[in-house]
Amino acid sequence: MSILRTLARWLLGAALVFAGTAHLTFAREEFVAQVPSWLPLPVDVTVVASGIVEIALGLALLVLGRFRVPVGWIVAAFFVAVFPGNIEQFVRGTDAFGLDSDLARFIRLLFQPLLVIWALWSTGAWRAWRARSTRAR
Repeated sequence: MSILRTLARWLLGAALVFAGTAHLTFAREEFVAQVPSWLPLPVDVTVVASGIVEIALGLALLVLGRFRVPVGWIVAAFFVAVFPGNIEQFVRGTDAFGLDSDLARFIRLLFQPLLVIWALWSTGAWRAWRARSTRAR
């Protein structure tokens, strides 16, 4: 199981590095479509900053094995923090990333909790929290 968790963590890390790179290069306009209109920052600043954060988190998942548990919690929190952008895309009906229908955009919303679970499971963060809460009893 440890090898499976490690592979899942590396895959998630690589996906975050790829997505972060996409923020800064070829998919910038697609990510612009997801920035909530109520966010008080310039749209491009938001896209660039989130791309840099994604790259940093992805690299942390790949190389910071010793700190994988806190990194797992941070990555999970990041996925929660960017969820309003996915909701905004659904509510506004904005086409991006091939999501060109309300149904497709809605289905995408269902995948965000899976990313949170993936981050917590692959880093052992959830298991560490459960073990800690069990010892506290």
